[in-house]
Amino acid sequence: VTKQCTKTVIMAQHADDLRALLAMSLKATIPDAIILTSDFSTSSSDPRRSKVLEGVFFSRQFILTYQLTVGVEYLPQAVLFKALVLRRGGQSKMERANEHRFYAYRDLRLLCHKIRAFLIDQPPPIPLVNKTLPSNGVTLFVLALLGLQAFYIFYKMPLSIAMLFVFADRTSLLFVANLPILYLFAAKNQPIKLLTGYSYESLNIFHRRLGEVMCLLALLHSVGMVGVWYTILRPVGFSLARFLLSKIILLGLGALVAYELIYFTSLGSFRQRWYELFLFLHVSLQVAALVLVWFHHHGSRPYVGAALAIFLIDRLLYRMGLKLKSLRASLEVTEDGDTVILYTEVPLAQKHRYMGNLIGQDITKSWKATEHIFLTIPALSHKHIIQAHPFTIASKAPQAGDSNAELKLIVRAQDGFSGDLLRYARGHNSVKIRLDGPYGSEHAFHLLRRCDLSVVVAGGSGIAVALPLIWAAHASRCAIDLENDPKTKLAPKMVLIWVVRNETHTSWVGPSEFQHLRKCGIEVIIPPPTAKNGKPDVPSIISSWVSSHAALVTSGDAQIGVVCSGPDGMNRAVRKACTRLLVQGHDVDVEVEKFGW
Repeated sequence: VTKQCTKTVIMAQHADDLRALLAMSLKATIPDAIILTSDFSTSSSDPRRSKVLEGVFFSRQFILTYQLTVGVEYLPQAVLFKALVLRRGGQSKMERANEHRFYAYRDLRLLCHKIRAFLIDQPPPIPLVNKTLPSNGVTLFVLALLGLQAFYIFYKMPLSIAMLFVFADRTSLLFVANLPILYLFAAKNQPIKLLTGYSYESLNIFHRRLGEVMCLLALLHSVGMVGVWYTILRPVGFSLARFLLSKIILLGLGALVAYELIYFTSLGSFRQRWYELFLFLHVSLQVAALVLVWFHHHGSRPYVGAALAIFLIDRLLYRMGLKLKSLRASLEVTEDGDTVILYTEVPLAQKHRYMGNLIGQDITKSWKATEHIFLTIPALSHKHIIQAHPFTIASKAPQAGDSNAELKLIVRAQDGFSGDLLRYARGHNSVKIRLDGPYGSEHAFHLLRRCDLSVVVAGGSGIAVALPLIWAAHASRCAIDLENDPKTKLAPKMVLIWVVRNETHTSWVGPSEFQHLRKCGIEVIIPPPTAKNGKPDVPSIISSWVSSHAALVTSGDAQIGVVCSGPDGMNRAVRKACTRLLVQGHDVDVEVEKFGW
């Protein structure tokens, strides 16, 4: 009762003048005469005005629960998923056997396999626009995020012309509430990895989908405010020019233009053609948009400040401070003439046991398989001084006790940075580089380290992911097998399938590397180059290899781990192969290593 009375008093204090309500969000000076002669009565008992006031005050209180709701909805699921992945990767054969007996007793094993098959499956691209879709599991997370946005827009929101101002106000509140979350998804150094194990590149799809929703929210807010002008202000002589030229509206329009430009320049077609321009516009436009939103309305400043703090801490403290290192690298143009290999010797220092996980450390504190760095080469040109491009580390991860380690990067030349590097490498054999990193997730490694059968599929430059992962998983497997039974002789339980476009691409690795892999009991399959023979049937290769190890698989106790790093078509084909194996009753897990650009 006390809360209701307080709410009634607050509403009564503001109900005497609708100008105060409009000024609260518009921050514009609207003459009393316009409000007095508008359709809204000056009487505080006008039910329409009371509903508008009540809707605005409810929205201001309701939006305060948004960040908490996001945390409650997503973080427990993500943390639980990480725990299950790590536990599954660390299970012994006895534990897995007990798990299989439990499923058999409960008659749940087949059902669980069908559910997992659905979650890892990837639907075909959207027709006409040819937009690649993620796996069904990721799609469900994205749909949950979109559903949360719809809930916060339409909950207790009467859809009527009289409540148009409340709708416009609600969309603006949800927009600014999403700002810190948007920047958190984009930050390279973030606490989300500590909780979930997933690095920023795995979260990039949520950053993009949330950004698209926010662009829609900004557009709805703008259209809604124009509707407020048309239905309330225009009938009493408030011209459109006067409305648009008011300070707060100009700032809002500037922010709208900036965010819509971010959306259009972030489309896949634009990124692929003008990637470097995309990077420049993405950073500069979002900084401009934050400034405009800051001055657009004072209520947005706590959210804008939080987003700006995340951006500055990530960019200045970490990427330009703690994790940036300069080294000298040698350059080598490979046999195909279109690829550059960078080699550099990294002096290793001791990594702090706890602080390294909390604040992150640079490349001299070691790195792990499948991790990547951001490469900057100022010598190429002035524009490359501020550009940083991601590349997976293609060399083995250092072992404990190493004082130095070789870092290798494979750069396929296209346009822009990689083309400039190729032209530079043809006339120079070394260059000074800056490395920001390392970054990445370990889910693929944890998946393979305890599997009975491990399949690693690479397409083209995806070999930079596959080779370090194979070596890391093999070393871990050897240690585990020797620990369980020192007399155990390792069987060939791992296979590397590398699909290349041209035969000369195999020079990126060299025959000695493949010989070493085979000596360690790792099978290597390189189908004929696709340029002459077309795309190989990778799913059939996987199925036949699994079938050749029937002694392990038919028992029902073998765990199969599949990791793929390649183009979208190959990734989807491998997912399809894994879903078929799951439906057949095999215990299969799959990880796809791919940048979410």
